[in-house]
Amino acid sequence: MNVTGNRFRVVLASTIGNVLEWYDFISFGFLMGIVAKHFFPSSSAASGLLLASATFGVSFFARIFGAVVLGVYADRVGRKAALFLVMNMMFVSTVLITFCPTYSSIGIWASIIMLVARVLQGISAGGDFGGGTAMLVEFAPENRKGFFGSFMLFSQAVAATLASAAGYLVTNLLAPEQLDSWGWRLPFAVGLIIAPVGIYIRRHIEEPAEFKATLQARNRKSFGAFLVEFRKPIFIGIGLATGVNIVQIFFNVYMPSYAVRELHLAAPSAFLAVMLGGIARMLTTPGFGVLADHWGRRKTMVYGCVLTTLSVFPGLIWLQASPVFFTLLTVELIVNVLAQIVNAAMPTALAELFPTEVRSQGLSVCFNGAVTLFGGTTPFIVTWFVSQTGNQLVPGYYATAGMLFSLACAFMIARKPASSLEVAGAHSTSS
Repeated sequence: MNVTGNRFRVVLASTIGNVLEWYDFISFGFLMGIVAKHFFPSSSAASGLLLASATFGVSFFARIFGAVVLGVYADRVGRKAALFLVMNMMFVSTVLITFCPTYSSIGIWASIIMLVARVLQGISAGGDFGGGTAMLVEFAPENRKGFFGSFMLFSQAVAATLASAAGYLVTNLLAPEQLDSWGWRLPFAVGLIIAPVGIYIRRHIEEPAEFKATLQARNRKSFGAFLVEFRKPIFIGIGLATGVNIVQIFFNVYMPSYAVRELHLAAPSAFLAVMLGGIARMLTTPGFGVLADHWGRRKTMVYGCVLTTLSVFPGLIWLQASPVFFTLLTVELIVNVLAQIVNAAMPTALAELFPTEVRSQGLSVCFNGAVTLFGGTTPFIVTWFVSQTGNQLVPGYYATAGMLFSLACAFMIARKPASSLEVAGAHSTSS
């Protein structure tokens, strides 16, 4: 296979797991209200939704375990082996979610099976970003690493578009009783189509030459030693990923529930707005990846963080003042496109914090640390604070604080990171 064809296969293999991972996560967030009723019945709708939100968050905490175990596995055994294992785990979790009997059929076991499926999904997702991003960046030409790395977040935009399209179709074409009875399972069933394709593709890829060159000659580090030696890059990396994770989870996962419950918009309208926002992200991400190669990751992320921060709170204020479809769509488009400036540069910026021999675990810990601590808890935090205070602008305060943290960390990125990345460890130890 020629170089171009091989790189295309690597891009597809690296990102298809990310598509499935985020498609299932977003679908679960979209349908959280129905899931709460069928698997976490409670005396009040708010309590059931909080339990479902907690289950959503638990899967993110499972990502930390997956990030550590599968990140180390990818660095010691191989990117290909880790990505293949992750894809199979994702398939099993998708099967469990799609076919799990409800609480009315098997009682508490339904809640347990759903929780197990979400934990398994979280573990597999925890290892996918690190291995996939490492493979993309290591296969990329030297002057196009930002462009290639951007495809990890491009794949999340694809997932958001597919999930919102599925949500729009089932809420628009099915009667409420059909959606409640069996229609909510259809979006998850789509994942059963994606997974086998990903398993096949990941079975037939090669390891990056940059990784293979260090496979035999490197000095292995324990995970504890890695945490100590790279504490500063880990802190910066988690910070870089924090703000956009909060923004993405709220505007692309929780927004349909928020729009229906708090703004009293129709569910199909909310899904349509999120779907169009996802399409905008898809169209702009590769271009912002090119920009990250031209400007550098530091400058791109600083500008992206500033613009996103300035858009979030005013957007929500406008949405509160005018809770109609046009306003929601406009806010979704503006926030998503500006946040994607950060997202496009972030994967490569994170990769440039770590040398090859610990890159996958570094990427996994940073990204999943941010997703777990801040992104995955967003639905629960927002739901609780809104229910306690009645203030519908709480998400704006939370997202703005996250983006300011990311902006501070963006200023800490080296202006001219070494292309080989072998000096990252020296920088961390000298800090």
